[in-house]
Amino acid sequence: MVIAVPKEIMTDERRVAATPETVTKYLKLGFTVKVASGAGLGAFHTDDAYAKAGAIIETDVRRLWTEADIVLKVKEPIFDSALKEHEADLIRPGATLITFLHPATPANHPMVEKLRTRNITALTMDGIPRISRAQRMDALTSMSTLTGYKAVLTAAARLPVVLPMVGTAIGAIKPAVVLVVGAGVVGLQAIATAKRLGAVVTAVDIRAQAREACASLGAKVEGFSVPDEMAQSADGYACRLPDDWLQQERDALAPLAARADAIVLSALVPGEVAPVLITAETVRGMRPGSVIVDVAIDQGGNCALTKSGALHTVDDVLICGTKNIPGSLPVHATWLYANNMYYFVENLFKKKKGEIDFDDEIVASATVTRDGRIVHAGTLKAMGKEA
Repeated sequence: MVIAVPKEIMTDERRVAATPETVTKYLKLGFTVKVASGAGLGAFHTDDAYAKAGAIIETDVRRLWTEADIVLKVKEPIFDSALKEHEADLIRPGATLITFLHPATPANHPMVEKLRTRNITALTMDGIPRISRAQRMDALTSMSTLTGYKAVLTAAARLPVVLPMVGTAIGAIKPAVVLVVGAGVVGLQAIATAKRLGAVVTAVDIRAQAREACASLGAKVEGFSVPDEMAQSADGYACRLPDDWLQQERDALAPLAARADAIVLSALVPGEVAPVLITAETVRGMRPGSVIVDVAIDQGGNCALTKSGALHTVDDVLICGTKNIPGSLPVHATWLYANNMYYFVENLFKKKKGEIDFDDEIVASATVTRDGRIVHAGTLKAMGKEA
C-alpha cells in the first residue's frame, strides 16, 4: 500500500504529516511512502532527508494524489489554485484520507460531501477520543498545547499595552487582563502562559473540574453555575448547553469582556460547531485596542464576528481568526503531529495489513465518511441530517 504525504497548501501552513523518522517506521510496517517534493521544508526537513529515510520523492502533485492508497495530511483539503482543482477531487475514489477535517464546521460541509460522493474513507484527527489507549494518537491535545501558548503570544504582540506590571520612575504600569474562555488543553496552557508573562488572568468554563484546574494555575474563576450533568459528558468534555443557558453564558461574559485587554476563546464541544459566546454587542463594549484570539475558529468560532483565517478590526477591537496557529511553530508541531499520526495509522491496521479495523472505538470515533456515507455524528447533526 502506498502512503502519500502532500505539501500543505493552506496559507502559512508549515507543518507536514510525516517526518523522515516516521517514514522509516511506516516502511517497517510494510508501506511504500511517497512524499511531495518540498513538503517538509517549512519544518526544515529536506527532500534528501526523506529520501535517505526511504521515501520516494514525488514532483508531480497530481500523480502523488491519484496513486495513493492512503493520504496523510495536516489540514482539510482545499482548492489548489496551482492545479485549479480541489484537493478532495484529486484523491482517487476508494482511497483513505487522514487529516484534521473539522467536519462539523459549516464551511467544510461541501468538502465532506465531496469526500462522500467520491467514496473516500475519511478520518479526522480531531475525532480521536481522549482515552488512555489513544493518548499517543491524540493530535488534538498535542496541537492544543502549542495553540494555547502561541495564542497568548499572538495577543501580547498585537496589544497596545504590556502584559506584566512594570514599575517605573513615574509610577507603576498596571498588568493587562487576559480572559480565557474554555479551560480545556488550549485554555489551561493559555492561562499558564499569560500568568508567566505577568498578566492578571480571568477564566470561564462551565465544568466544575475545569474551573478547579484554572484556579490551581492562579486564574480568577468567573462565570456562572451550570448543573454538572448539563455541563460535562461522561468522558470529561464540555457539553453543548441548551439555548437558554447559552444566553445566560453570553450575558455573564459581556461584563468580563468589557474589563479584558485580551480574550482567548477556546470553548469547544467535540465534533460539533463551536458555541457562539461573544456577541457583536459584547465586542462593541470592549476597550479600544483590545484583542480577541478565537482559537475555536476551526469549528466555527466562539465570537460572532470572527472571520475564518483573517485578522480584522471592529470598533477598535482586533479579532484574530487564524486557523492554523500550530503551523507557526512548525518544528515542534510537526514532530508531535507526525508521531500522533504514525500511532493512529499503526492502530488503524492492527488486525490485518490493508484492512481498517472499523470496530475499534478510536477508529469509529474518527471516521467521517465511509462507503459513500457520512457517519460522523457531530457532522450529521450540524448538517441537520439523521444518522
